[in-house]
Amino acid sequence: MKRNICQAILILFALTLLISCATIIGKSTETLAVHSNPEKATVVITDESGTKILEGVTPTMVSLEKNKGYFRGKKYTIKISKQGFAEQVVTVCTKLSGWYIGNFIFGPLGAIGLIIVDPATGAMWSLDTNEVIVTLEASQRSQLTESFQLGILLLKDVPQPLRDKMVKIYQRK
Repeated sequence: MKRNICQAILILFALTLLISCATIIGKSTETLAVHSNPEKATVVITDESGTKILEGVTPTMVSLEKNKGYFRGKKYTIKISKQGFAEQVVTVCTKLSGWYIGNFIFGPLGAIGLIIVDPATGAMWSLDTNEVIVTLEASQRSQLTESFQLGILLLKDVPQPLRDKMVKIYQRK
């Protein structure tokens, strides 16, 4: 009889630990790594309300909140830029955590975690990625600058249609 009571208490204790799976196993924040090629690019992370979360350089890591409110996950915009390269914009959203789904296993007991604890703590969410890696491409302006050549022509070598568009900027006295 004593053994049955001990087993029942042990099972009840184990079930209690597993209720609110996401809160017990997960956290309300999650780390995101941001990398770029080339490195040392400027990174700005803002949330869905436009609040700046981070401004730094790549590579970097940042801890992001996953909970926007009760039953509402966060969404982040990551802008990565470097002079001479086109800016890249990446969106990172939240999705339901697998641990949150675990609350369904426990039926009525899991309802506490399902409806109250996990949504309130934000542990019901996980980021849709833990790492952002972007390859920055040279901007058109940079490519134009690289292909631009400066030269000197004699007036006699300039075609007549272009001569008509020329503006005199200096005249010797």
